[in-house]
Amino acid sequence: MSQTRTPLITPVLLAGCIVIIVSFAIRASFGVFQIPIATEFNWPRAEFSLAIAIQNLFWGIGQPIFGALAERIGDRKAIILGALIYAAGLVLSSLAVSPTAHQLYETLVGFGIAGTGFGVILAVVGRASSDENRSMSLAIATAAGSAGQVFGAPLAEWLLGMMSWQNVFLLFAAAVLATLAVLPMMRSPESASKAELEESLGAILGKAFRDPSYTLIFLGFFSCGYQLAFITAHFPALVTEMCGSIDPSGTLASLGVSSTSALGAISISLIGLANIGGTLMAGYLGNRFSKKYLLSGIYVGRTLAAAIFIALPITPTSVLVFSVVMGALWLATVPLTSGLVAHIYGLRYMGTLYGIVFFSHQLGAFLGVWLGGRLYDLYGDYTMVWWVGVGIGAFSAIVHLPVKEIPLGKRAERALA
Repeated sequence: MSQTRTPLITPVLLAGCIVIIVSFAIRASFGVFQIPIATEFNWPRAEFSLAIAIQNLFWGIGQPIFGALAERIGDRKAIILGALIYAAGLVLSSLAVSPTAHQLYETLVGFGIAGTGFGVILAVVGRASSDENRSMSLAIATAAGSAGQVFGAPLAEWLLGMMSWQNVFLLFAAAVLATLAVLPMMRSPESASKAELEESLGAILGKAFRDPSYTLIFLGFFSCGYQLAFITAHFPALVTEMCGSIDPSGTLASLGVSSTSALGAISISLIGLANIGGTLMAGYLGNRFSKKYLLSGIYVGRTLAAAIFIALPITPTSVLVFSVVMGALWLATVPLTSGLVAHIYGLRYMGTLYGIVFFSHQLGAFLGVWLGGRLYDLYGDYTMVWWVGVGIGAFSAIVHLPVKEIPLGKRAERALA
């Protein structure tokens, strides 16, 4: 009975949101550094793209590792470790003067994001939430990532107008360490069932790996990572170079957005702003409708939005419309996917199980960021890599449909009945 009376807004949720906001504000800003760093060192676009791609890959590699660490040594210790690694990666990146150095140090940044991002935080929030609040709690924590994205890219653009990109990295490192002040609030009660507590990690992993539904969820999350990471890393540059000019007497210019470079940074912010509402709506709907069908619908929406955007002339208006539409669908997949994992496989090892699924997300992210830079260098624009993302999005819309949205335990009971 006590679980059913757990309030939606708890200290655990508030603290988790603060950590995610800062972590994701910094992560979402890396696309803004694409042109300044490549210009300063005269690097091909693919070099810095590979650094961001490596960051995304090691974020994915680190996610199940930090999920397992949190379940073994405690959530807060895992977050502290993640923040220290994150800050170290940013500091070292500020000193790098070669592509190889940047790419090496982004492995640390990727691990740091894993330790301060969705995998660990959503598992804590999920365990601290009651059954009726869990989907919405996960949505609020996910929306915090979007809130960070709202100001992350514009903040980086603003700071670059006052200081070097190296100093911006150092400032971001200090911000990551400052989030550790809220960790005393992150004390989550153990809400797993007795059966889940008695089950070993190896046993639940074996069950999940043998379940076709887990494989389908793993495969389906790939396109989410591809689309999100490609847009985060390359959309500011795409808008800067491929968008039509801004009318100096128009509304955007009157708001201070006078260049396509500024529009590119604002577009990332707008995506994050729209996603706050989209993610919260996904959490609300996830308590009432099938999560797998909601996920399939989100991927259909993304696929159509991306196809229409690239097929039409790119204008400031189309950039704004696309940013709002894609933003509404941006991280809406995260509370639904994490909630689906928790619903089917239980709460005890949610961090590890979701972390493994998230690795697929980050494999897609690696491919999207790296391929974006590689094909840009080959063809001079982003058109081809964008269409690859459209095809992968359609695949994810289809692959979620056969998922069995029934807890493993209840499946066994139904088989015996």
